[in-house]
Amino acid sequence: MVAARSGAPRPPHGVPVALSHSPRSSPPSGVVVRPPGSSSSVASTSTAFSPVRRAGGPTGRRDAAFSLVARYSKGFRHARTAVSRQRRTAPVRHTPPVPMTEVELRLPFRAPLLPDNLFGHLVATAVPGVEEWRDGAYRRTLRLPHGPGVVALSPRPDHVVCRLRLTDPADLDAATGRCRFLLDLDADPAEVDAALAADPVLTPLVTAAPGRRVPRTTDPQELAVRAVLGQQVSTAAARTHAARLVLDRGEPVDDPEGGLTHLFPTPRALLEVDPETLAMPRARRTALLNLATALADGLDVGPGCDPARARADLLALPGLGPWTVETVAMRAWGDPDAFLPTDLGVRAAATALGLPDRAGELERRSRRWSPWRAYAVQHLWATGDHPVNTMPT
Repeated sequence: MVAARSGAPRPPHGVPVALSHSPRSSPPSGVVVRPPGSSSSVASTSTAFSPVRRAGGPTGRRDAAFSLVARYSKGFRHARTAVSRQRRTAPVRHTPPVPMTEVELRLPFRAPLLPDNLFGHLVATAVPGVEEWRDGAYRRTLRLPHGPGVVALSPRPDHVVCRLRLTDPADLDAATGRCRFLLDLDADPAEVDAALAADPVLTPLVTAAPGRRVPRTTDPQELAVRAVLGQQVSTAAARTHAARLVLDRGEPVDDPEGGLTHLFPTPRALLEVDPETLAMPRARRTALLNLATALADGLDVGPGCDPARARADLLALPGLGPWTVETVAMRAWGDPDAFLPTDLGVRAAATALGLPDRAGELERRSRRWSPWRAYAVQHLWATGDHPVNTMPT
């Protein structure tokens, strides 16, 4: 289902009312635009889901209503273009800021989906001000092409409820794609589980918890930076380091429904930080700033990147070793075969299961789990007692 609400009867982005009522910019069927004072219940419509091929990524499933909203927002863009020439000569008029557009939709997935480690990981590692768990939903800020957004994601038995607040409705498709990637909703759990369960060591783990997903990210650059901040420190310490950077260099956002305050800082913003203010070992400071420089200069670590080149470029940066690089591969560009043989949690699980605990031997032993080793990591981590394995309450 999909529903959209606007916080005011005026059209977005200051489009003149006369143009906003033209046929081109009228809302499509199944999309409800609500003015202030209307009922708090969100109207919805059921639509069919159809396969969509995304550039540089696997086949996913997308609500057919996305295209309707895209056409609606396209109408706004045409309207803005039509009046841009008038604005060059017209007197400047100061108008109140336009409220953000709210959209609620369902994100389907192939069952089963185990939410415990998926949402547990995101919430246990959440950066204050950027992410939170509130009222049964994982919430976070989004850096989108046309302005900031906020999303709230709540798991259900056959879908994930996705509530978005967007600066521009033109960002709906981008925001939805990032949320699907974050939650690994395009995975085929039957294929993954069957492959992993073929190994007798993993059979009981997969049988007990089918449908594990890999928690990813909505912002590959942010994930890469946070991977460096998490080197050889506790989850709590990594969150503290990230929160300081957010307060120092993050961009403020408005969140009337919760406690989100900022976007995570961009690599260029991080380069403005005084290194002496970073409360971490000098080597990690250097690694962080080297990574920020590389990202600002165009290093691609997102979905669709060249994995071999991205790995090589990351490993070439001082202070970035295999653990950091494979973490980025697993969660930033979504490599399903990324593996962390040096990770303490993975090695502890390997020991408990009778697997080799030396990194080299464990890496060789893990090859029988290819090409799904990132999912094997989730099962191995789940053998430990850590908040990342527990569904938030």
